[in-house]
Amino acid sequence: MTRASCVPRKRRRIMVPGSHTGRPCQGRKRTTVGSRLAAKLGWKFYDADNYHPLENKKKMAGGTPLNDEDRIPWLCTLHSILRREDSSRQDAILACSALKKMYRHILVNGASAIETEQPEEKPSLKILFVHLDGPIDIIAGRLEKRRGHFMPPELLKSQFDTLEPPSAPENFITVSLEKPLPEIVLEIESAILQGEASVE
Repeated sequence: MTRASCVPRKRRRIMVPGSHTGRPCQGRKRTTVGSRLAAKLGWKFYDADNYHPLENKKKMAGGTPLNDEDRIPWLCTLHSILRREDSSRQDAILACSALKKMYRHILVNGASAIETEQPEEKPSLKILFVHLDGPIDIIAGRLEKRRGHFMPPELLKSQFDTLEPPSAPENFITVSLEKPLPEIVLEIESAILQGEASVE
């Protein structure tokens, strides 16, 4: 796939975990940001929700929060997808909540990250995590309007309880959700182009 001409030809992996003021970014905002950014850059886009097994979807639809046992195989599948794109020298964006630090380690290093929460000296993949940050009332409003998704709004509290926001030495940037969508996309793109986050 052709990259945007203004983007340096370096392999990057971008994760849009999407969280805000201690709560995960639901209401499809992370998907909207991720897909818009991918379209602008000419990169591949993946929505992690599309890769949940049927059992996970049924569990969430029934109002039961997922646990680590439910999420780890799903995260390993996502790592394999990013690993495949890396092998093909394809830039990619993945919209995914990635609530815990361990989950983000699995996305970077695969199943080998399950036994330790310490970052690998040589990570398997180079991923930039984008932390979408904003007030709870914005997200609650979007959840009320969302239709046709398997996760009900009632599970927001459980995700808040699970969330571990990105922190050093993780490779991440934080972007405010209170900005208009075009500004959010531009800020992430600028961080990539200006090298504000080291992804090499």
